Amino acid sequence: MFRVNAHNRVEAYCKIDGLPVDVLLSGFHSQNRAVEGDIVAVQVDPLSCWTKMKGSIEASPSATPVTEDNKLLAGVSKSDNENCRRKKKTDANGCFPGENVGQEPIKSTNSNNHIELDQSAEVTVVEKLCALISKFPSKRPTGRVVGIIEYSPRRKTVIGFLRIKAWLFNRESVKDTKKTKLPLLSPKRDYIQLIPTDPRFPKMMVAVKTLPNTIMKRLEDCDLALEMELVGAEIVEWSEVHDSPCAYIVHIFGRGGELEPQVSAILFQNSVNTSEFSPEAISCVPNVPWKIPEEEFHNRIDLRNLCTFTIDPATASDLDDALSVEKLPNGVYRVGVHIADVSYFVHPHTALDLEAQMRSTSVYLMHQKLPMLPPVLSDNLGSLSPGVERLAFSVMWDINLDGVVLDRWIGRTVVKSCCKLSYKHAQDILDGVINVEGLQLHSHFTWSELINSVQNLYEISTVLKENRVKNGALSLDHPEVKFLFDENENPYDIVFSGSEKSEFVVEEFMLLANTTVAEVITRAYPSCALLRRHPEPKLSKLKDLEAFCGKLSLQLDTSSSSLFHESLESIRHELKDDSVLLHVLMNHAAKPMQIASYFCSGDVIDNGNDWNHYALAVALYTHFTSPLRRYPDIVVHRTLAATLKAEGMLNLNGTKSVTRCFTGLSFNKEEVETFAVKKALADAAVKYMVPSTEVLADVATHCNERRLATRLVKDAIDKLYMWLLLRNKEVFLSEARVLGLGPRFMSIYVTKLAIERRIYYDEVEGLTAEWLETTSTLVLNYFPSNRSHRRGSTSKFKTIEDVSMVTFPYNKSEPELDICEDIEPVVFPLVLHLFSTIPVALHPIAGDDGPLDIGARLYTSSYF
Repeated sequence: MFRVNAHNRVEAYCKIDGLPVDVLLSGFHSQNRAVEGDIVAVQVDPLSCWTKMKGSIEASPSATPVTEDNKLLAGVSKSDNENCRRKKKTDANGCFPGENVGQEPIKSTNSNNHIELDQSAEVTVVEKLCALISKFPSKRPTGRVVGIIEYSPRRKTVIGFLRIKAWLFNRESVKDTKKTKLPLLSPKRDYIQLIPTDPRFPKMMVAVKTLPNTIMKRLEDCDLALEMELVGAEIVEWSEVHDSPCAYIVHIFGRGGELEPQVSAILFQNSVNTSEFSPEAISCVPNVPWKIPEEEFHNRIDLRNLCTFTIDPATASDLDDALSVEKLPNGVYRVGVHIADVSYFVHPHTALDLEAQMRSTSVYLMHQKLPMLPPVLSDNLGSLSPGVERLAFSVMWDINLDGVVLDRWIGRTVVKSCCKLSYKHAQDILDGVINVEGLQLHSHFTWSELINSVQNLYEISTVLKENRVKNGALSLDHPEVKFLFDENENPYDIVFSGSEKSEFVVEEFMLLANTTVAEVITRAYPSCALLRRHPEPKLSKLKDLEAFCGKLSLQLDTSSSSLFHESLESIRHELKDDSVLLHVLMNHAAKPMQIASYFCSGDVIDNGNDWNHYALAVALYTHFTSPLRRYPDIVVHRTLAATLKAEGMLNLNGTKSVTRCFTGLSFNKEEVETFAVKKALADAAVKYMVPSTEVLADVATHCNERRLATRLVKDAIDKLYMWLLLRNKEVFLSEARVLGLGPRFMSIYVTKLAIERRIYYDEVEGLTAEWLETTSTLVLNYFPSNRSHRRGSTSKFKTIEDVSMVTFPYNKSEPELDICEDIEPVVFPLVLHLFSTIPVALHPIAGDDGPLDIGARLYTSSYF
């Protein structure tokens, strides 16, 4: 997987499954016209060419012998989440996708025009590389791209601005200068430059003759406002004779400084489906009003008389999960998790199923939801709304006061929620504040029963969480940024919001349900279970984190998830009086973490911990509890339904020796190897259309891509609303912590926004920066009368206003600052150390004329 450094596009990296570090591709020649997200074939350089790892001590030249093992060709996996397997069709010429745009060809290996990277040879290469990396930990592998195996989807969703003014200027210059004879396809005349908003992408050329008619008309009218319009483009080719790829405009969104065009561009960039559901998909959903068919009451366990309730955000309408608890004798509790049986409505291979699979997940914007399923299903028929009968899958455990599961039962049920609690309602109950205003209690239950249930669930969840942590679970919880909006839905402030105890109650039982179901479906269908894994953290970034903690004289042990958690808890205690530094540290602790991903159990060989979930410290995990908004959960429901069907068939046939052989606590592998069990599983798999290993692997890959896209959308939307917040303020000040210092720039953590930014102070008119490396001290001083001198023009020097908002003491004419009065400006000379606290002024960057961003400057005071 080809990734570009957003701060320095000359620097790119390739992640190869099985390697503890990424391969560095330095320079455009080594990148060979690959773009962000491409799957590429990489030729790894000899060991003698590898670079020094950041923060490492360089080994002596004699310690890096050059051997035949150094000359390696490494292919990489289809995604960060898929094991080494590759079989891709070639184009008409028998080449890799991308070879027709100049990439060095890698020839087909069989007569059927398929590209096959030999898995065994690839694994051997990775093993050799791992051995070299282990032997020389201070070295980072380097290499070059020799072919593009698979194009990145991002090639089709480029967002940017057209440089209209430059094109108009060049056109007029040609008209005015008769002596100038440009060739027919001169870039200055027949191409317009496209500047992507994503700094990881190169500048592009757009042929004027391919522009949409609406843009052509505005060009003819010399409409300069066109330069402020966000456009969507697709890369069509990148030949070796051009420094830039050619692109084609496919969409115009509108002014870059406005909210709606920005949101539309973000959704386009991440390939989010914003269209209405097709009539064919809608026709798969029963008409409303709808009642549960009578046969379902005979085929399911009736739990309508159980005190069941939901706990969700106050505004939630898609209620996937409900909880129940009963107190049994001898201090045992029977806890139930009841999940909406969405697979009852979404049948495999129907129009509704295909559309849900393509969308894969619901996307939540700031004031809008783009659902995975039609609202009539997600918010009505499938939702566990209070007072109505609903179909469900139920998982029930008998748990003692030590958090030990004594027994369990799983089945398809009919439930009826008695109340819809918000997290705040549940938290009030836990805090002893009984406030039922706005709540409605259904059926024959009393408020006392409901309150006792919430309190009992909290007590049990606390013990379960303690047990998880003892078993090695890792928690990186830290407050989230939340926006405050006015009556016009404009952001006016930001607050931090931490998780409440009521949220942990729900989370704990959802984790237990997901772990339980993962175990059950893997027992029944060991090669066709859709699971979720979380790899161990990146070794190089863990070293960076340890070095960061070392600068604070904090001890950190990352040798296991359990010791990692213990270290962080100890650090929390040490920094209990410095919440800002604690937030900084927790943000840094999350950086080494890799992304959790879906996979098919038959597609990934488990060599001990390949299926593990690192953060949860469990051997098996899946997603089962949110089928209204996640497609993988629906797939898991079908597999679980097949498992339950197989168990039921065995019971009907009188095979008592294998009763609850999959869903019970105990599991005898020999018992399920019999012909009767295998036949029951096969028949059930056909009935519920359990997908094959190959199909499920592709589903997992697609769902991983969509889940990552959803996360990118959230990050981009958060950044957009921060930008809007700053644009609506005349001045926005905040304290910041210095995270890194150097001769050219400092890295800071902005306390108010919980973001990291850089302030560059090199080449500023009148500003001197003295960097004392031995003590990691920076001295900034400002001499406005001193003008910088350099050979040639001095126009490239920045002004002091570029790096600092300078105020005059007691200047009554300055605008009123929308700030906390406690934030005071600093004065020059300014002496800074690592982790110093400084005041900064935040401001919005671009929007109408470039990618929007958030800038930071020092907040200073001066008489000059």
